[in-house]
Amino acid sequence: MSAVEPGRGVLTPWRFVVAFGVISLLADVVYEGARAITGPYLASLGAGAVLVGVITGAGEAFALVGRLVSGPLADRTRAYWPLTISGYGLTVAAVPLLGFATALWSAGALVIAERAGKAVRGPAKDVLLSHAAAAVGRGRGFAVHEALDQVGALIGPLAVAGILVLSAGDYRLAFWALALPGIAVMVLLLRLRSRAPNPSGYESATAPIETDSPTPLPGMFWSYLAFAVTTTLGFSGFGLLAFHLAAHEVVPVAAIPLVYAAAMVVDAVAALITGWLYDRIGVRVLLAVPVLGALVPPLAFQDSAIAAILGALLWGAVLGVQESTLRATIADLVPIHRRGTAYGIFAAGAGVATFAGSALLAVLYTESLTAVVSITAGIQLAALLILVSRHLHLGARRAGAPS
Repeated sequence: MSAVEPGRGVLTPWRFVVAFGVISLLADVVYEGARAITGPYLASLGAGAVLVGVITGAGEAFALVGRLVSGPLADRTRAYWPLTISGYGLTVAAVPLLGFATALWSAGALVIAERAGKAVRGPAKDVLLSHAAAAVGRGRGFAVHEALDQVGALIGPLAVAGILVLSAGDYRLAFWALALPGIAVMVLLLRLRSRAPNPSGYESATAPIETDSPTPLPGMFWSYLAFAVTTTLGFSGFGLLAFHLAAHEVVPVAAIPLVYAAAMVVDAVAALITGWLYDRIGVRVLLAVPVLGALVPPLAFQDSAIAAILGALLWGAVLGVQESTLRATIADLVPIHRRGTAYGIFAAGAGVATFAGSALLAVLYTESLTAVVSITAGIQLAALLILVSRHLHLGARRAGAPS
């Protein structure tokens, strides 16, 4: 049955996108809220700094490497809904269970399980979203989803902070409270599946035909992956920016979360703007990623509060494009039956580049700001050249774009 077959009470493409965005919002409340206190909670159970790093690092590794398995699995089985539902279920179950953990080993296992849930659902979820986004505009569809996602990323940590204040620092109560949005996630997810069991029906009639025959991913995907990995390699995580703000007393420590919150607002706005532009001018809009990425270090690592905050806001803008429009492009480069695999590889590659880039810029930061600025500019220039040489000729009209 097609997801858009008339007379069956199914959702329009936009309602599907928004519903999925609300689900992601609530899920972000759960796991971003939990991640905000995972470090100190593990410490309260006896973990030292090294062990906290190992446990959280192992969780991120599962979230990345696991997609190399779940992506191809989704394509082989076409079990996009079961993988999405089970992945979300694992995450929203693991978080409140942390409140019952009394031993470090059990808490560590649950932290890793929460991240594993993201690996299970990630590629399958992106494939489902790509179907509905095909009917409303890939860029806009993924952008709206990202904007809603970021709302949850803001609400979660703030809600947990409020619970800790009211409960005199009771971590367990905070984890238990996150069960409520988790339940809402599963209820809405199951309802969405019942309303749109086959979102592939949203795709244009001109979309590539699915086939069971194993076919290699197109060369254009691999060159696009090279661009994405390269530009991400020259992009630091917020941790280093926050370290600079605190170590150089650029802003009061208490104001750093506010800077991050402002960056997340810019993230959502940038996703919406570039998503809208992507549907009109194609991959040309991605030229902004390496250009803005190169501008972040010379601003964010200044001792001037105005310059540093502006750099942090540009950082949020780049992140918004990375989390929305970069993902939307994948669906236009890869046939339907290989999208799960492509999203898995893309997420793993971008994740490894994020880790390597953050480590590289941290090392350079200890040497000199000049080194950070020059190396970052060189990396982003390389990314720009890859994009210009391999992708700009695609133009504004892409396979699967709505007419």
